[in-house]
Amino acid sequence: MTTRVLISGASRGIGRAIAVALAAQGHEVGINYLSNHTAAQETLATIQAAGGSGYLLPFDVADREAAKAALTQDMKNGGVYWGVVCNAGVTADGLFPVLSGDKWDRVLRTNLDAFYNLLHPVVMPMVQARRGGRIVTLSSVAGLVGNSGQTNYSAAKAGLIGATKSLAQELARRNITVNSVAPGFIESDMVAHLPKEELLQRIPMRRLGTPEEVAGLVAYLFSASAAYITGQVISVNGGLI
Repeated sequence: MTTRVLISGASRGIGRAIAVALAAQGHEVGINYLSNHTAAQETLATIQAAGGSGYLLPFDVADREAAKAALTQDMKNGGVYWGVVCNAGVTADGLFPVLSGDKWDRVLRTNLDAFYNLLHPVVMPMVQARRGGRIVTLSSVAGLVGNSGQTNYSAAKAGLIGATKSLAQELARRNITVNSVAPGFIESDMVAHLPKEELLQRIPMRRLGTPEEVAGLVAYLFSASAAYITGQVISVNGGLI
């Protein structure tokens, strides 16, 4: 039986790589995105070209009611998810003394509130299905050690780690694992504006990571071999910390 999985923010970058990797494992992949329909279609086309199965599921993860409505209807149409990857995220950087309330709210809503918005509608159906499952959140090195100019982002990602660890304890007896992957500096739109040479000096491996390297870890956590791993935060950062 084909299992259904959902990846938020799957239209590009790390999310796209995760969607492609999980489709290659045989899952039917729900590709969530906010507004970039063309990029989401490219993700789906890549999956289908490799013989995989997927579909588009647009909604704003920061909008609680919209997320609940979309997820409830999708499960009604196609069945309960076996796995969920909370990947969607944004940055809005600025030193804290001049950080606007709007930037704080936008980052927290998309990066942290989305944990509730995505998972609350789907966890009970996953439990009731009695098939086990996988949940992976995408945190960040910023959530582990902080980062100047990213107080909002670091707070959201640190909160995500705490939520992940707590949910892991609640769902362990249901054979649903809950883990967090914490990327360092990965080749993506999110780091494109940063000074690359300065970044490389901070990374012991002296290179940026690739979305596929993050996706490889997520795919492992979704595999049968990872069934006894839960409540963990695993970094993919070239030795940064």
